[in-house]
Amino acid sequence: ADLSRPFRLGQHEVHISASIGVAASGVGYSDAEEVLRDADIAMYRAKALGKARCVVFDPPMRERALGLLALEADLRRAVERGEFRVHYQPIVAAPTGQPVGFEALVRWQHPVHGAVSPAEFIPLAEETGLVIELDRWVLRTACAQVAAWQAQFPGHPLSLNVNLSSQQFLRADLVTYVEDVLYETRLGAENLHLELTETVMMNASAAVQGNLARLKALGVGLHIDDFGTGYSSLSYLQHLPSDTLKIDRSFIDRLVGSREGEELVRTIVRMAHNLGMKVVAEGVETEAQLELLVALGCEYVQGYLFSRPLAAADAARFMAPSQALAAG
Repeated sequence: ADLSRPFRLGQHEVHISASIGVAASGVGYSDAEEVLRDADIAMYRAKALGKARCVVFDPPMRERALGLLALEADLRRAVERGEFRVHYQPIVAAPTGQPVGFEALVRWQHPVHGAVSPAEFIPLAEETGLVIELDRWVLRTACAQVAAWQAQFPGHPLSLNVNLSSQQFLRADLVTYVEDVLYETRLGAENLHLELTETVMMNASAAVQGNLARLKALGVGLHIDDFGTGYSSLSYLQHLPSDTLKIDRSFIDRLVGSREGEELVRTIVRMAHNLGMKVVAEGVETEAQLELLVALGCEYVQGYLFSRPLAAADAARFMAPSQALAAG
């Protein structure tokens, strides 16, 4: 509490917080280094829980820390061992149900532990910096796959949505890398949509804004992912060159049977349209949700009502009926 009080530093008022880890010395430690090790583990647990708090060490924390160390070592080898897979969740036109593209989602098939949840390995990849290599592998793999599908299903242009870590948008070589991937895979820039989170919007430095402007000039689409879950601000939408807004599934869950939920989605859709943006609704699971989204003017939807994320072969089979319909 004392540390949280503001203090003066020159002409500035400064606010800080403290994350504290505690290890009790009377529990069988043989030397001081062991006490410090466990206090350090508890401190990082305090940070993971949101910072500005105190956490007392218990043995399961050590087991978890050792597990994360082992997982990090495995993660570093996973790309070169070919353990990652890209799955594709269809995005469909809301009024017709026709597939218009796919969102690329990375999956890790560990040789010992089996499928590792993205909620477990993505934060670890971001923390260790491995997310840069992982993002770029996903981008290259998915672009090549969608380009192949476009050749397989002529006359049915497909878009590809790829999530990029906020770290990517700070890199000076991002746009060059995207250009190289598009050239090598022969995928048109207009078919690639990069998804950025509100974290990127909040921290839109000159470097980030420059990369976004160059990507937009290249013809790549920019989608704001999970809109409404972070520090949403109209000023971000006005100043960043985004063209599509994705409504988070938490809003879709409350859409049917709740006047407030419906009004929230209606307001988001109307706001996006007034700013010249299109709308994708995530997490659509029922016909009632779909009907209401169509009535509200939402252009695109994705969710289990249409399909779960699919392996590449299954995604191609998903496309086949719509191709036959288009040909007929």
